[in-house]
Amino acid sequence: MNHASHWTADPIELLRVGEGFRLDEVDPGAHPGFDGGKAQGARALAAGIPKLADLQEQLFAGSRMGGDTRRILLVLQAMDTAGKGGIVKHVMGAVDPQGVQLAAFKKPTEEELAHDFLWRIRKEEPGPGMIGVFDRSHYEDVLIGRVRSLAPPAEIERRYDAINVFERELTAAGTTVIKVMLHISADEQKARLQERLDRPDKHWKFNPGDIDERLLGAKYREAYQAAFERTATPDAPWYVVPADRKWYARLVVQHLLIDALERMRLEWPKADFDVEEQKARLAAS
Repeated sequence: MNHASHWTADPIELLRVGEGFRLDEVDPGAHPGFDGGKAQGARALAAGIPKLADLQEQLFAGSRMGGDTRRILLVLQAMDTAGKGGIVKHVMGAVDPQGVQLAAFKKPTEEELAHDFLWRIRKEEPGPGMIGVFDRSHYEDVLIGRVRSLAPPAEIERRYDAINVFERELTAAGTTVIKVMLHISADEQKARLQERLDRPDKHWKFNPGDIDERLLGAKYREAYQAAFERTATPDAPWYVVPADRKWYARLVVQHLLIDALERMRLEWPKADFDVEEQKARLAAS
């Protein structure tokens, strides 16, 4: 945890969904484990950027030259306005874009609906050396699918099992799966939607359907609770991150990524050529 100051406890332990977890007991405005405020959070995020960028480059380089097939999948789930886009921009935007594989899952197309729900997801799995980011994911099919009754209960149950099998396959193939739910309060969401309506430069982000979804907030929280209970596994854990404070959510996700990369004990790949010979050739050229 030396990559960020002001941490008094590891957020990985504080925010991981465990036995007996209750979403309704999480305070969306809290910042567990961090004793600073917004200014300190911004400084800590900035301090972590070089570390994350260096580790990401090592991961990428190892896949290109060293035959390392490991990769990371970051799953971001949340209600509208909770800050998924901000994490992509402020956390992932700090690393080399050629090493990031971003997939933003929208409403399924007719072609996608003709296949099993995981068909479109599998096509976006990150390749070796990549950090894959799912902006929404296969979990939409057990969240909105459940809340909007887009599938019968028996099919939703089948999907939980299918997700667990899918994520086991990913981890067995060398993927570190990090699942994050950004937990925003109803009041903060209302304020952010209001801002989108008040500012012409934010109108493009507003969708009238966001208010319809907001009205179903209680049902979504139930759907998330069910998803956590069915799909929080040791290999593919869930982290519920309080998201009323954008700076805190971004800092936690950066911390999760740095921790996952550090656990890989990455090294720069060894040159597959004679370095001294090439130095001599260059000098003589």
